[in-house]
Amino acid sequence: MERNNLLSPLKLGSLHLANRVIMAPLTRSRADQNHVPNEMMADYYAQRASAGLIIAEATMVMKGNSAFIAEPGIYSQEQIVGWKKVTDAIHKVGGKIFLQLWHGGRACHPNLNASQETVAPSAIAIDGEIHTPQGKVAHVVPCALKDEEIPGIISGFTTAAKNAKQAGFDGVEVHGANGYLLDQFLRDSANKRSGPYGGSLQNRARLLLEVTDAVVGVWGADRVGVRLSPLNSYNSMKDSDPQELTFYVAQQLSQRKIAYLHLMRGDFFALQTGDVVTVAREGFPGVLIGNMGYSPDEANAAIGTGLMDAISFGHHYVSNPDLVACIEKKIPFVEPDASTFYSPGPKGYIDYPKRA
Repeated sequence: MERNNLLSPLKLGSLHLANRVIMAPLTRSRADQNHVPNEMMADYYAQRASAGLIIAEATMVMKGNSAFIAEPGIYSQEQIVGWKKVTDAIHKVGGKIFLQLWHGGRACHPNLNASQETVAPSAIAIDGEIHTPQGKVAHVVPCALKDEEIPGIISGFTTAAKNAKQAGFDGVEVHGANGYLLDQFLRDSANKRSGPYGGSLQNRARLLLEVTDAVVGVWGADRVGVRLSPLNSYNSMKDSDPQELTFYVAQQLSQRKIAYLHLMRGDFFALQTGDVVTVAREGFPGVLIGNMGYSPDEANAAIGTGLMDAISFGHHYVSNPDLVACIEKKIPFVEPDASTFYSPGPKGYIDYPKRA
């Protein structure tokens, strides 16, 4: 029997993907005023529609939770209309796209949100500084959410999931990674609270799982994915037992029969190491998408052995819009210009040529 590889088709939930090359969610800060997606974003995603699945960038589920300067939202009618331009452009060329639902938690700043207070599981600030319209400033100490405020967060994700459906997406990914709100509840360096959402791993995972359940209630499990980064120290994150965390959450998500689990296998800064891939596979027999630093050869090997079912590519999708064809024809990847990752305008965004 021939082994699967990046170019093999894949059944993901109720979708049939043409290949196993996934475009990872990438914040690019190109939205218009009021966090509205635009025609340039539609062009950018349509250029990359040969991916088996595009996971669109982190998108605010609620107003007043900006952690960048021009990231998109999905909480207003204007934003729904903007995203519909994107999904229409993708579907016109035969692509598939999920929206990543996101709340920044303590990664947000009042300077970006009309002085609205920043919230988190506990009153612990991120180390270092954040870019704001007033320049670089220190992260603020967030206000710890009260237990009675948490249903409002879940409601925000639920409404965003409904809006994503109205905007024409094929499904949604719950952002439980990279030190944003759901990850802040999940990992014990950021969550020092007591009560039903703090303390034990089961309690710390409660919000992520309740949000997932709410989103599944809108979309059905076969159109919902979840992203985790148990080792990533970005945004001052750490957990005392990332393997146990990975296995527990993977098992819980498997019971919910979601479309996929999207696992970041490492740490941007190499501060935390360990094998979370094996335990994720043990806990989650469904579609497992690997991410972080895979070459095509390593990706093919992981898929061929069944350790992974698909691989998502991040920064190489910035500069290689025809990444699938480059893999197929063994054309070396172009490295992206990091200075244009978050800059406004088309440069470094929609001007990388297709080469295959």
